[in-house]
Amino acid sequence: MVTIKQIAQEAGFSQATVSRLLNDDPTLSVTPATKNKILTVANRLGYGKRQNKFLLTRNIALLASFTAEEDLQDIYFNTLKETLLAKGEEANFKFEFFTAIDELLSQSQNYEGFIGIGADGFAEPKLLELAQVLPLGVFLDINPLPHKFDSVQPDLSQTILDALDQLILAGKKSIGFIGGLGHIMGTHNYQQDPRSFAFENWAKRLGVFDERYYFVSGPFTTSNGYELGKQILANDLPLPEAFIVASDALAIGVLQAFNEAGHVIPKDTSLISINNIEIAQYVSPPLTTYAIDQAELCQTAINLLADALERPERPKIHAFISNKLIIRKSFIPKN
Repeated sequence: MVTIKQIAQEAGFSQATVSRLLNDDPTLSVTPATKNKILTVANRLGYGKRQNKFLLTRNIALLASFTAEEDLQDIYFNTLKETLLAKGEEANFKFEFFTAIDELLSQSQNYEGFIGIGADGFAEPKLLELAQVLPLGVFLDINPLPHKFDSVQPDLSQTILDALDQLILAGKKSIGFIGGLGHIMGTHNYQQDPRSFAFENWAKRLGVFDERYYFVSGPFTTSNGYELGKQILANDLPLPEAFIVASDALAIGVLQAFNEAGHVIPKDTSLISINNIEIAQYVSPPLTTYAIDQAELCQTAINLLADALERPERPKIHAFISNKLIIRKSFIPKN
C-alpha cells in the first residue's frame, strides 16, 4: 500500500502538507503547481487507484493538427505527441485524439479542455468558435490565439541569441542564417519564423548581419535544406565562418549539399542547429544543436491546463522553455 510518507518523499513536500491535501483539508492553501505535483506523484504511485478517493479522471481532447512533409519533420511532432500522452496519463488526463478543429467542435461538450499540437495555421474564425465552446486550452509549440488560449513553446528567440553569442565568443565575424517560412504569433499571417525574426534582429544589433548570407524560404525539411545549401554555393561567394540553421532537418540537407561540393565542416564553415533529433548525432559531421526539452514542454502544458481547470477566470499564460546546447563536431564553442 502506498503511504503518505512515500508520496511526500518523492514529491518533495512535508508529510503534513501531503496528508492535508489528500484528505481535502479546506484550511490548506497551496499553489496549483504544488497541488498538481503531489497529485501527479500520488497517482503514479497508485494512491488514487487503491484509495479511490481523489484525482478524478479529466476528459481532455488532444488536437494534433500538423502536416509533416517528410520523416525527419514528422519525428519532432510525433515524439511530442507521444510524450504528451505519457505525461497526461501520469496526471490522470484521459485524452481523445482529434486531427481537425471542426471534428473537435462537434464533440466539444464531451471535454473539459484541450491541448493542441501543431505547426499548421488555424483560421481565426474557427479558433474563436473553439474558444466559445471549449475555452480552456493550451497550445504546444505554437501560439495561434494568445488572448483566448494558453501556450507553451521552446524559447527559440533566446536560443538564436545564445547561438550568436557562442559564435561571436569563438571569434566568428561573419555569420549566416538558414531557415524556413513560418508564423510569428497569433492570427497575423507574418511569413517569418521566430528564429529568422530573432536572428535578423539580434545579428543587426550585434553588428554581424550580412544579407548575402541570409537564406530563408520554403518548409523546414531536409530536401529544402539541400536546395538552400546548393543556392548558397551557387552564389559563388566565400562561405561565412558559421551558419545558424533553424532546424536539424534543414541542417542535414545543408550538410548534404556542402559535402557533395567538397566543403569540410567545421573547417570551411561551422554549423549550429536546433532540435537535437536522434539522427543529428549520426550525420557527418555530427551536428552541434540545441535540444528542445519535449518532456518539460509537455509537463508545462499539463500543469497549465490543470491550473486553468481550477482557475478558469485567470489571465492567459504563455510559457517559454529554454533549450540546451549539445556540442558535437559541426561547431566547438570556445571554453
